[in-house]
Amino acid sequence: MSGPAAFNEAIAHLIPQAHRMGVTALELAPGRAVCRVPLAGNGNHLGTMYAGVLFTVAEVLGGAICLPSFDVGRFYPVVRDLKIDFRRPARSDVTATAELDAATVERVGAEAAAEGKAAFTLAAELVDAEGVVVATTVGSYQLRAHR
Repeated sequence: MSGPAAFNEAIAHLIPQAHRMGVTALELAPGRAVCRVPLAGNGNHLGTMYAGVLFTVAEVLGGAICLPSFDVGRFYPVVRDLKIDFRRPARSDVTATAELDAATVERVGAEAAAEGKAAFTLAAELVDAEGVVVATTVGSYQLRAHR
């Protein structure tokens, strides 16, 4: 399974809450994931996007990036830690982007194949419709072999 359409179909079953928030993948390529979440239905009492929604769209990038980067028939991702820095209120839809360089993709795939698991760090940037950075994240993930 790969590509935004497959991710968007799968998220309804794998992470129903993220699907209800409207999280969708826009771009998935080896080492790159871009997801979006709408402001509509995800606001808070201040009229801005709820912090938990921003966290969610950033966190799912760790799984989304694995679809085109690793053999998901053999491996699955888990988040171990995620730090978020809220920079500005989000008053529009938000797009989250994360990338892994080719060397990291190669290392993680090889290590997971040899050891059954491999750790990786994923940084993400969340921007509003105007391109303003509303949050950044750094997450620790692990790729694990199916048992």
